[in-house]
Amino acid sequence: MKNGNIVVMGVAGCGKSSVGRLLAEATGVNFIEGDAFHPPENIERMRAGVPLNDDDRAGWLANLADKLRQGRESGQPMVLACSALKRRYRDVLRGGDPDLRFVHLRGDKTLIAERMRGRSGHFMPESLLDSQFRDLEPPGADEAAIPCDVSLPPEALLPLILAELD
Repeated sequence: MKNGNIVVMGVAGCGKSSVGRLLAEATGVNFIEGDAFHPPENIERMRAGVPLNDDDRAGWLANLADKLRQGRESGQPMVLACSALKRRYRDVLRGGDPDLRFVHLRGDKTLIAERMRGRSGHFMPESLLDSQFRDLEPPGADEAAIPCDVSLPPEALLPLILAELD
């Protein structure tokens, strides 16, 4: 695998954290949970079932882009779990690393909703899944994205992702 930053992206509940942790471990780089960098007001909005808008996400994305920049400049790449739903969000992240690669976890809304119902302790309610799918702009052919079907378990996706990164 080339040493570079990777963002595992997709709608809430698609498995970004699970796949991201496995990928980081397999490649020997740091894992960063993007949700951990949301300001408290964003978390409260989501917890209350209010979707974030572009303004809500702006500072959060700039902070994550800075983390990616630091990783690139220090030679310590990372795997970042971040929804990165819109192209303009991915453009902000690429501002921190122009060679950024994306792993796009995609799947059926029914399956993802079922997985969201099965997890505990997360602030993102299932009620926001429709807004996530509405906002999603799948990566274009020019965005260096690896599409992955989340009907497969994370352990089955890992070798497919690694093969694409080589």
